[in-house]
Amino acid sequence: MTGQDRRCPAIREWLPDDRPREKLLLRGPQALTEAELLALILRSGTAGRSALDVARNILRDTGSLERLAALSAREMMRMHGVGPAKAAEVAATFEIGRRVEAGGGERRHVVKGPADVARIMVPTLRDRRQEVFHVLVLDSSNAVAANIELSRGTLNASLVHPREVFKTAIDHRAAAIIVVHNHPSGNPEPSPEDLSITRQLSDAGKLLGIPVHDHVIVAGSDWTSLAERGVL
Repeated sequence: MTGQDRRCPAIREWLPDDRPREKLLLRGPQALTEAELLALILRSGTAGRSALDVARNILRDTGSLERLAALSAREMMRMHGVGPAKAAEVAATFEIGRRVEAGGGERRHVVKGPADVARIMVPTLRDRRQEVFHVLVLDSSNAVAANIELSRGTLNASLVHPREVFKTAIDHRAAAIIVVHNHPSGNPEPSPEDLSITRQLSDAGKLLGIPVHDHVIVAGSDWTSLAERGVL
């Protein structure tokens, strides 16, 4: 048989114990490798390559599932064998995981300290590749009534203005707020701009009677509370 005659057998032609779907149903998802899990999401491969081959190549090119999760759907589409449908399915799967980890749904989070804020926001922000600014609207019992993404881009006074922050707070009838943004660099230390904006927001909140309880900076899986630093 020549090289041109060879073909990659489709997954359906594999032995049942070797097929990712059957393996998952028989032994549970924990029995699958990262490539096999990704292959189940991709569902199909390309000419001469199975979904598992494509999954292995994606993980080889990105280096890890964590790095793949940080890519946008459009960035995934630049990989060989990944079209719009596959990219959308993979991106949606990672987003579902983030929301489950953050504890989304109908359950309200009561914030007792910055660790509770981090538990909510780290899954949402750790993979973002640009700075994103969120406002957590708290009710009178310190439960999160709304989680609003206010802006994207480099944090500065023109991007995050107290007027926009407190308009959001007033619109949602906030008893208090917590602001959160990420550092894509992975360094959780506050910048001079972070400190300046925090003080501006704190002063505005005192005037309006809507206190700013904290400003939390997320950097990867790490975080910093400016309330704990004494800035607020």
